[in-house]
Amino acid sequence: MNFTDHILPWISSFRPRTLFLATAGVILGSGLALHVEKLDITTALLTLSTALLLQLLSNLANDLGDFVKGTDRTGGRLGPMRSVQSGKITPLQMKKTIAVTILITMVSGLVLLLRLFHKIGLEVIVLFLIVGALSLLSALFYTLGKRPYGYKGWGDFFAFLFFGPIAVVGSYYLQAQTVDYRAILPSIGMGLISAMILNVNNMRDIENDALSNKRTIAVRLGLKKAKRYHTTMTIVMFGCFVAYSLIYASSPWYRFGYIVVYAFQLIILSQIFKKQGASLDPYLRKTALSGFLLAVLFSVCVNVG
Repeated sequence: MNFTDHILPWISSFRPRTLFLATAGVILGSGLALHVEKLDITTALLTLSTALLLQLLSNLANDLGDFVKGTDRTGGRLGPMRSVQSGKITPLQMKKTIAVTILITMVSGLVLLLRLFHKIGLEVIVLFLIVGALSLLSALFYTLGKRPYGYKGWGDFFAFLFFGPIAVVGSYYLQAQTVDYRAILPSIGMGLISAMILNVNNMRDIENDALSNKRTIAVRLGLKKAKRYHTTMTIVMFGCFVAYSLIYASSPWYRFGYIVVYAFQLIILSQIFKKQGASLDPYLRKTALSGFLLAVLFSVCVNVG
């Protein structure tokens, strides 16, 4: 096996297209910190590093977990072939990589918190350590363990929570050191985008997941209602970002420029209604990209003028 054959399965297991999601929450939180003139570049970069590592950890654990549970071995999965499933990475190799990733993630998070110790104090440090531990556990046990929550229909909630309120409000607080309501609406919006991404994934795999006893919300609702659920999340997400602008950054008018991304998201939504199975796969990347673009443009727009 040459170097390319060795490295490509690992790149695949990292699932680069999902990294837009981990990046978006930190960008959004940092944009909100900039809006109150509290942006801290070093803190933002350390937060981004930790968030990306947590996403990588989740991807690796999911690759292993679905293989162990047999979800990838039914022959009905419609997404890209997983690395452990393909045999190009052994379960033992994946377990070792997961262990190393956990260690690096913990170091990144500790460096971030220790750097801010003199600003936020011991009580807040302990709170963030608890949140960090829960984030690690969430990344690991989506599909791993005896009772993986992703198989019980809780994936959407945890995607919403950790990629929305925790990522955005956490990033905002670490830079602004302020407790207020400013970050709440955008964090809900970003959380809904995260749940939307997972819902597209679950609508794509709905038949295979049902065979594997993976009781996602899409499986529980059925494809038709899952698309209605997706529509509801899209509309509420729109409202969250616009409401922030109306309350905190209503003028000049071009502060609403990020609304152009909504056109992209509405096109995606209309196309999702016409698709099923493997034809939904491209909309995972498109939905993730739309969330990233929205976070960037929103952060720019609310800070201009």
